[in-house]
Amino acid sequence: MIEPTAERVLQLEISATDDRARTGVVHTARGSFRTPCFMPVGTRGAVQTLTSADLEMLGAEVILGNTYHLMLRPGAELIAEMGGLHGFADWKGHVLTDSGGFQIFSLEPKVTDEGARFQSTYDGSYHHLSPEGSVEVQQALGSDIQMVLDVCPPLPSTDEVVQAAVDRSARWAARAKIAHAPARAGGSTQAQFGIVQGGIDAAMRRESAVRTVEIGFDGYGIGGLSVGETREEMLPALDATTATLPTDQPRYLMGVGDPVSIVEAVALGVDMFDCVLPTRLARHGTILTSNGRMNLRNARFARDSGPLEAGCSCLACSRWSRAYLRHLLSVNEPTAARLTTIHNVHWLLGLMEQARNAITHGTYDAFRAGVVSVWG
Repeated sequence: MIEPTAERVLQLEISATDDRARTGVVHTARGSFRTPCFMPVGTRGAVQTLTSADLEMLGAEVILGNTYHLMLRPGAELIAEMGGLHGFADWKGHVLTDSGGFQIFSLEPKVTDEGARFQSTYDGSYHHLSPEGSVEVQQALGSDIQMVLDVCPPLPSTDEVVQAAVDRSARWAARAKIAHAPARAGGSTQAQFGIVQGGIDAAMRRESAVRTVEIGFDGYGIGGLSVGETREEMLPALDATTATLPTDQPRYLMGVGDPVSIVEAVALGVDMFDCVLPTRLARHGTILTSNGRMNLRNARFARDSGPLEAGCSCLACSRWSRAYLRHLLSVNEPTAARLTTIHNVHWLLGLMEQARNAITHGTYDAFRAGVVSVWG
């Protein structure tokens, strides 16, 4: 463990590089986690259908909590009383909380420089979230890493809309850092990441990265991508961003979880990912495999006695057949969602381990090309 200071409570130790791809370990006051890494999304305090014990079995090292949902139900104060998200969910690994901005902006809130006024999807009540309020909520949630509140414009958007998001995100980031400073000065070990915006415009991406780095954070999120643009549009914008961010701090591509985008982003120097993709696909019967996606609901699997993927060591593949799991899906048995989710999360965490090994051995380009040939 590192000794936390007000200046740096999180440290990235790079152990190997292969061109711009890099692998290493992020050290925090809680412990450490390996990069590049995938963080399963625990929207309401749990990764859907899985328990903390399941995530421990799978080897997940970081999970993501959703500030928007948790601040509404059960409320940040209650979670704080229960020992924060770690105590509430009995999770001993790391927790990263988003700022709530992405969910709020999907609700088309009224936005001013003071923050966003939005209506709850639960009961229709109105709430206001400011940069300072997001910091306060995430402090109560007790995550290891909190994200600043930013403005995430949809794509496509006009240059004027994207530039306005860059400007407001920079102003809000500065306010968030000021709001978090007293806790840090008081010994808090909660890291804070800034977020880069800029749409798919390389120049605006570089501008946003420079302005965010000038404020100074423990790491940097890359937001506003995978929100409607093609991968061909995303990657140049991502390239411009990572080339501008510091090399000695973590880079987190927010909301991206498809295998091709992950391996392409790692090649550009990204360290951290999160997405609901593996869990959402699993609940609908779509299985991640080394041969691409497999629709388990297909009738051809009704009498298939083989595992979801040959050679897979996950709980589902170790014990149950495609035929059995397909049956559970067809009758809406909740056990099906749990077991397919276990497989998909296991598979994606395994992809990250393969990426780390390829970087270590200097074979990342061949590994990336193999993934793209199957999934592209």
